[in-house]
Amino acid sequence: MKILKSLLIFSFFLFATQIYSQEPKKIEIKYGGFLEIKEEETPGLKVMTRDDSGQVHVVHEGVDMYCDQALLYSNENFLEAYGNVSMKQGDTINMTAKYAEYSGQTKLAFASGDVVLTEPNSTLTTDTLYFDRLKQQSFYRTGGRVVRDSSGTITSRIGRYYMDSKKYQFVKDVILVHPEYTINTNQLDFYSESGYAYLYGPSTITTADSKTYCEKGFYDTERKIGHGVKNTRIDYDNRIFEGDSMYFDNNRSFASATNNIKVTDTINNSVIKGHYAEVYKDKDSVFITKRALAISVQEKDSIYMHADTLMVTGKPEKRITRAFRNVKMYKSDMSGKADSIHVDHEKGLTQMINLARLSSKDAFAVKRRPVLWNEENQMTGDTIHIYSNPKTETIDSLYVFYDAFLVSQDTISEDGFNQVKGKTLTGFFDETNKLKTVYINKNAESIFYARDDKQELIGIDKAKSGSITIEFNNGELESYYRAQQPDAITYPESQFPKNARKLKDFDWRGDERPKSVEDLFSDDPPLELPKIKGIDDYVPQKEFFDEEMMERVKKAEEEERKSNSNIKEEDPTKASRQIPKKELIELKKDPKDQLSQPLKNNDDN
Repeated sequence: MKILKSLLIFSFFLFATQIYSQEPKKIEIKYGGFLEIKEEETPGLKVMTRDDSGQVHVVHEGVDMYCDQALLYSNENFLEAYGNVSMKQGDTINMTAKYAEYSGQTKLAFASGDVVLTEPNSTLTTDTLYFDRLKQQSFYRTGGRVVRDSSGTITSRIGRYYMDSKKYQFVKDVILVHPEYTINTNQLDFYSESGYAYLYGPSTITTADSKTYCEKGFYDTERKIGHGVKNTRIDYDNRIFEGDSMYFDNNRSFASATNNIKVTDTINNSVIKGHYAEVYKDKDSVFITKRALAISVQEKDSIYMHADTLMVTGKPEKRITRAFRNVKMYKSDMSGKADSIHVDHEKGLTQMINLARLSSKDAFAVKRRPVLWNEENQMTGDTIHIYSNPKTETIDSLYVFYDAFLVSQDTISEDGFNQVKGKTLTGFFDETNKLKTVYINKNAESIFYARDDKQELIGIDKAKSGSITIEFNNGELESYYRAQQPDAITYPESQFPKNARKLKDFDWRGDERPKSVEDLFSDDPPLELPKIKGIDDYVPQKEFFDEEMMERVKKAEEEERKSNSNIKEEDPTKASRQIPKKELIELKKDPKDQLSQPLKNNDDN
C-alpha cells in the first residue's frame, strides 16, 4: 500500500512538472529606460521609454526585442512596441517596423509600418506582417516585396515565408524583376538559399531575346536556366517553340524539348514537328528528330517532308532545310523519296540526294536512287534538283543528274510501262505544277506504247537516240521527238517479247509512293514517348490562421478572462488582438461551425 501511494505521489509530481514546463515563459525586461508602473490603469502594465543609454530591450525564449517605447502587460504576457522596433531571432532573422505586438502566450507577433524582415539571403518588405514563432512562419496579405541580390525583386499581393526551409510562397499578381528578365505568374515558390523558383499556373519569363510561357515550370534565377512541363512555349524573334517538356538556357538562347513538339517559323510560314528538338536562337538553327515533319504552309497546297532528322538553319531570308535519312515528301500533285533532301528557300531549290553508307549491313545502306512522282510519272536518278518560285508557290522545272529514268504506267495494259532513260533529264512544269515538257539528253533509250485516237494499241516503240523531247498534256504523255541519229522500231505487241519490254535498270516503285501525309510515316517503327517527370503539382498554402493557431489563441483568451474579470465577453483580449477581424469572427463561432467552414487567408481584412 505504501509502495502504491509513493508511485501515485511520484506520478502526480511528474505530471505537474510537465505541465509547468509547458507553460509559456514570461517576457523579461533586459533594459527598461524610463520605467513607469501603471497598475491603477491596467493591472500588470509597465510603460518603458528609451533614454540616452539606449532603447528598451526585452527578451522572450530566444527573441530579442528593441524599441523606443514598450507597453508590457505582465499579467497577459503581452507586449506593444513603438518606434524603431527591432526583433532578432538568433543570427538569422531580423525584423524592423514602426509598431509591433507580441504575445508570449501564443508566440504570435504582428508588425506594421515599413516592416522589413531580413534573413541571410533575402529581405522582405511589407506594410503589415504576421509572425508565428511556433510554426516559424511569417505571412502578409496586403502586398509585399522580397529582394535577393542575384535573383532580383519579387512582389506579390500575398506571401508566406517558411523559415525552416528558407522558402517563400507567393500568391496573386506575382512579379519577379531582374535586370535581365521578368517573371509574371500567379503562384510562385521561391527558395532564398538556392534562388530556385517554381512557377504554377499561367506564367511568363520575358528577356530581351525571348518570352517563355508555361503553366508548370522551374527557373534557376542565378544560372538563368529552367524547364517547363505543362503547355510550354518559347517565342523567339521569328520562331515559336512548343512542346510537352522543355529545357531552356537564357544565357545561350537555347532550348530543347521532348514530346509533341511544334516549331513555327512566323516569317517563312512553315512548321516543323517531332518528339525531340533543339533550338539555337543566336545560330538561327533548329534540330528535330523522332517522327520529324516539316510543313511548308502554302495558300494553294502545303508541302510535307518527313525524315529521321531535320535541321533548319540560317536567317529568315536565307533559310536552309536539311532532311537526313529515309526522307519522304508529299504534296497533292507531287511526292518523292530520297536518302537526303536539301532545300534552299531563298533560291527555291530542292535537292534530292542519295548518299552511300559505310556499312553494307546497314538497312539504309542499300543504294536507292531519289525518286519523284508527278501525276502518273515516276522520275529517278542519282540526284534530282527541283526549282520553284518562292513567291508564286509554283514549280518551275527540275533537273536529274546521271542515270535519269522516266516511267509511267500504260493507261490500258496491266503490265505495260512507257519508259525513257538517259544521262540527264530536264523537265518543265505548267502553272498547275504538272509536267509539260521533258528533255532526255545523251544516250537516250525509250519504250512507248503507241496508241491511236481511240486508244487502240498500234504497237510498242523501242528506240535509241542522242536525245528525246516529250510533251505532256494535263500530266499524260502526248507526243515525243527523237534527235541525233535515232534508231527506232515499232513492234506489233505479239512480236515484242515480254522479257524485252523493260529497259535496263527499270525499277517501278509505285508501292513506295506516299499518297497522304500519314503515308510518310509508314516505314517508321512504333514510337513510344517517354513519360514526363520532374515537377510536383502545386501544393496550395495551408491557412496561416489555421485551426491549431486559433485553438492556441482561444486557450490564451480563456486564461486572460479568468485572470481579469473586467474583460467583457464581446471585447477581444490581448491574445486575440493580432488576429484579423474576419478570422476573429470565425474564432467566436461554435467549434462545429468553425470546422465546417475553413478559414480563408486570401481576403483582405
